[in-house]
Amino acid sequence: MKHPLFFAALLAASVSSFCLAEEAKPLLHDEPLPRLAAPSFAEPLDESFHIAKGRWTPEGGVLAVLDLPEQKHIPVLHHLVGLSDAVIEVEFYLDGPGSFLVGCDAKTHVGRVVVNAKGLSIAEDSVKPSHTIASVPMEVKPNEWHHLRVEWKGDQMAANLDGQELRAAHPYLATPKSRSWLAAGKSVKVRNLTIRGLKTES
Repeated sequence: MKHPLFFAALLAASVSSFCLAEEAKPLLHDEPLPRLAAPSFAEPLDESFHIAKGRWTPEGGVLAVLDLPEQKHIPVLHHLVGLSDAVIEVEFYLDGPGSFLVGCDAKTHVGRVVVNAKGLSIAEDSVKPSHTIASVPMEVKPNEWHHLRVEWKGDQMAANLDGQELRAAHPYLATPKSRSWLAAGKSVKVRNLTIRGLKTES
């Protein structure tokens, strides 16, 4: 017979998942977009994903991300489908100080949502370094699961982190995209990734 604490923990996890789902409100898209990817992380990633930097290891429903110092670049995972309109939802866990990013590229970077310990921001990449165009301060604690929803449409990009919303617009964000990506600093875990969108017209 399982210990009562087991059921209490299971209930707490279910409530937490329900709350995260409740927070994932549409930002830029009123209608659901087609689902293109929802990896289980119980098996190897399919060919639509490409590990550009770092180590991304799927096991037991969680994608473990590890920085490889010799590469001198934070871990990056590409999804090789260009999306004109996108909704990307994911949960991430920072094992310590670090960051988590979701972005999109053309031949070079176009835009990104950046999460670190101090808050949430949106940046565009028409200049180097990337230009932050919106930000909101908030505490992002390590050793906890966080829910992030990122959307883009035309020249707009938006994000919802644990219920805190942020939106921005910039002409460069309308650049036709060739792929999206996740990036992480140091040691991070990822789960429940879903990518929905409309493919960029060729």
